Amino acid sequence: MAKCLAKSTCPLSPANFSAKLSSRNKLLQKLSSSTTLDYLTVRKLQANSLNGCSLRAVPIQHGLASTTAVTPESTRKGSMPITIPTGPPLTPAEEAGQGVFINEGAESTVTITVVGASGDLAKKKIFPALFALYYEGCLPKHFTIYGYARSKMTDAELRNIISGKLTCRIDKSENCGDKTEEFLQRCFYHSGQYKSEDDFRELDKKLKEHETGRVANRLFYLSIPPNVFVDVARCASCSSSSANGWTRVIVEKPFGRDSESSAELTKGLKQYLSEEQIYRIDHYLGKELVENLSVLRFSNLVFEPLWSRQYIRNVQLIFSEDFGTEGRGGYFDNYGIIRDIMQNHLLQILALFAMETPVSLDGEDIRNEKVKVLRSMMPLQLENIVIGQYKSHVKGGVTYPGYTDDKTVPKNSLTPTFAAAALFIDNSRWDGVPFLMKAGKALHNRRTEIRVQFRHVPGNLYKKKFGTDLDRATNELVIRVQPDEAIYLKINNKIPGLGMRLDRSNLNLHYAARYSGEIPDAYERLLLDAIEGERRLFIRSDELDAAWSLFTPMLKELESKKVAPELYPYGSRGPVGAHYLAAKYNVRWGDTSADPQQQ
Repeated sequence: MAKCLAKSTCPLSPANFSAKLSSRNKLLQKLSSSTTLDYLTVRKLQANSLNGCSLRAVPIQHGLASTTAVTPESTRKGSMPITIPTGPPLTPAEEAGQGVFINEGAESTVTITVVGASGDLAKKKIFPALFALYYEGCLPKHFTIYGYARSKMTDAELRNIISGKLTCRIDKSENCGDKTEEFLQRCFYHSGQYKSEDDFRELDKKLKEHETGRVANRLFYLSIPPNVFVDVARCASCSSSSANGWTRVIVEKPFGRDSESSAELTKGLKQYLSEEQIYRIDHYLGKELVENLSVLRFSNLVFEPLWSRQYIRNVQLIFSEDFGTEGRGGYFDNYGIIRDIMQNHLLQILALFAMETPVSLDGEDIRNEKVKVLRSMMPLQLENIVIGQYKSHVKGGVTYPGYTDDKTVPKNSLTPTFAAAALFIDNSRWDGVPFLMKAGKALHNRRTEIRVQFRHVPGNLYKKKFGTDLDRATNELVIRVQPDEAIYLKINNKIPGLGMRLDRSNLNLHYAARYSGEIPDAYERLLLDAIEGERRLFIRSDELDAAWSLFTPMLKELESKKVAPELYPYGSRGPVGAHYLAAKYNVRWGDTSADPQQQ
């Protein structure tokens, strides 16, 4: 459970401390004899808090009480998680023994509070994802959704804003209107400041009105700027955390700008939250094809023996967008494409792709293997990266603006909108295999994919049929994450006829053709996992530290030397330097083929 303020608001003398400790221990002994916690005992525990904040978790298990934190393992074994929030002195009625009872067998409820509810991310992604989960019957029976932001707004105004963003699943659209109205009636709004404990205390009162008689679980989604993450964590922990269930906080990226700021952010959050409560979200880990990576590899014998330096020549992770900053360059200019895409999205995919077989599918086992991959990687060197920035371009009579034409971007900005990098994993499986990353805005198409290029066939009997371009004979596995999700394998094949003519063909799993159901949005999967306490698709603090350590030295060198990005036209394939970087390692980018089917 959450920790409260690190500094005591009511410092105790040694004598008072001993007296309070003795009184508290007597109350804990009372708890050990029953699995029913009465309200009076809760209030007395509040009054006997040792530091003016919370006795945050009291599991009752096998007749023993302790003040250790509740874990998923302990709750599975039947313990009763109880959080004792700070409270005022006991009232006369409470002293007389009056109160209510919280029963272990009570129903539970989940309250999801979207902090930053007036922002674009909340309106376009989070509320629609929650509605989709409700539409599919994936949310608990009892749930409430609260929007929290500084903007003044009524419940009806919030419902009106989000209603236009809600869409129903194609196969159940006949119930769309009813479902939408039912969902909106569960949505409420509370206006408050992000740094005000009083405002969060008022939120707590509203949440309790919907939670009466049930075990209250609370999920806070921080869809806000990172500079107020810690303030909201403090207020939520000390003023709005659950009194008898779990409290979890989803933190949206960016998680700092470098190793130092990331560590400072983690330290700040951990003053008020335990690591088990913090869910660092990277929505790319919730995408269907990324989720399928481990299934593809670990449940198909045909791939497992090929997944190493012995057969794989290089791995490419490619991200491209066919639009620029479009008036939103103010945020982007503080981070750039490397921090925005490569250090998190693409690096997370790389770790999942390259990890060893985990002990189990348990979240911690998977995250352990990802951390091992990141710690085995060599920090990125300046000579192994190319940066670019898109410039204005006229195409088809239409003028597309350059990055610095955006009024929210400084005219002399050196922030890269494109980057290509070569990374290496220094272990026995991947030694010497280049992992090439490429990410950019305002390119010729919108696509995210993983390309695995295999080695040339030794002593290929048909190499004369391919002339001097042996790359044409190379097998390639392509995993297209978005859009138009697909997995296909490029193979060499004989064209029917009397002659010996060879052709490259695709063994193609096209998701839209193979599966009739709609693919869920990544936020749906991740929100559901957070509600269920599944952590494998969220980022752990040591994983975050290892990721930043790979990029921070290079980022600092780029900025200190004021390295100018190579300009490339809006709508092109990016800077020429990216091709020179690939050629340095005898690699050709797989998405530059003239055949649209193979791109």
